[in-house]
Amino acid sequence: MARQYQIGQKIISEDVPDFTDQLAEIHFSKIRPLCLCRQPGVPMYVATIGEQLLVKRMPLTGGDHDPQCPSYEPPYELSGLGPLIGKSILLNGIDGTAALKIDFSLTKRGGRSQATEPTPTNDGPVKNDPKKLSLRGLLHYLWHQGGLTEWTAHWAGKRHWFQVRNHLMEAARMMTVKGGVLADRLFVPETFRSDDKAAIEQRRMAALANSQAPASGPRPLMMLVGEVKEFEPARSGVKIIIKHMPGFLLMMEDGTWRRLQSRYDPDLELWKATETSHLIMIATFGTAPSGISNIEEIALMTVSEQWLPIESHYEQRLVEHLARLSIKSVKGLRFDLARTQPIAAATLPYRRPRPLALYVVPPTAYEEFEAKLTDAIEARPDMEAWVWRVAEGEIPDIPAS
Repeated sequence: MARQYQIGQKIISEDVPDFTDQLAEIHFSKIRPLCLCRQPGVPMYVATIGEQLLVKRMPLTGGDHDPQCPSYEPPYELSGLGPLIGKSILLNGIDGTAALKIDFSLTKRGGRSQATEPTPTNDGPVKNDPKKLSLRGLLHYLWHQGGLTEWTAHWAGKRHWFQVRNHLMEAARMMTVKGGVLADRLFVPETFRSDDKAAIEQRRMAALANSQAPASGPRPLMMLVGEVKEFEPARSGVKIIIKHMPGFLLMMEDGTWRRLQSRYDPDLELWKATETSHLIMIATFGTAPSGISNIEEIALMTVSEQWLPIESHYEQRLVEHLARLSIKSVKGLRFDLARTQPIAAATLPYRRPRPLALYVVPPTAYEEFEAKLTDAIEARPDMEAWVWRVAEGEIPDIPAS
């Protein structure tokens, strides 16, 4: 059944012939379509994804929609997003933007940095201040808000870097950092085409102009999200080759590389072991007068063939299973929670009679992990729980309906 929206005083269905024309009329206005899955309607906004106009949910309003509505999303408490809401992620209820408090710098004084994100202990959090978002936490939030955690078998073969980039940039337009729009500080490379090489490189140079070192004073930094093709040894340090950015010189010092390998060893191992996976990088960087771009801080995330985030081989197997289902699944994200804290690895939000939260218990889990898992399940009686205890055997059947 087609969705219905209230636009101004009119109620229209998304399957009417002039629906796109009506969206174009309000795209740059302050009129917000109301999704009529519930009464009163839930405010939404009109987004441009590539050349297509779409009605999208306002940030952090997924729980306001009816569970049967395509704009519904699982409770934030099931993932690492819950502790960040109202602390490092502040929603503006008027324009739908989210102001982000970050724990990394977008300027640089003095010499080059040798930092990755802080290395956690085995039993401690990735970071200790939930009031600020880490670099990896920002990457997770972009993925979440871009809708890239959602999947159904009907999308098989239809999600490529072109779509990933468009969704990330649209999400970044709805976020602010340090008082400015995130999209103005974020570069995500467009799909490279050899027949358009000169134009693409020209657009890249224009977009990266703000990363150039000034004659004096603090150096501005930009953020880059891209897919890693390879890490290549250099005369000094390591050169990162980014897909869709041929000829772009992005350097990382030896010390940073060693810390990156230690901090993100599980992600790197998973990427190397799986031919179909992708390794996503987010980094802050500046460009020296020589034209060489140098990484200041960096974080990694491994994603599946469908661009769904995975943090272990067990999650990869779960994601592959869910990818074959016709019902929509939503991949859970850890954000800045420690691996000792259980989260829902995925949810089936439209399953009936109740949505299903799926948990994976690693073979190294201790009693404390099990106790936290029990508390998390009991805190959501509105959802059924599916648990795969890896040490007990193969993946159990998933009751999709």
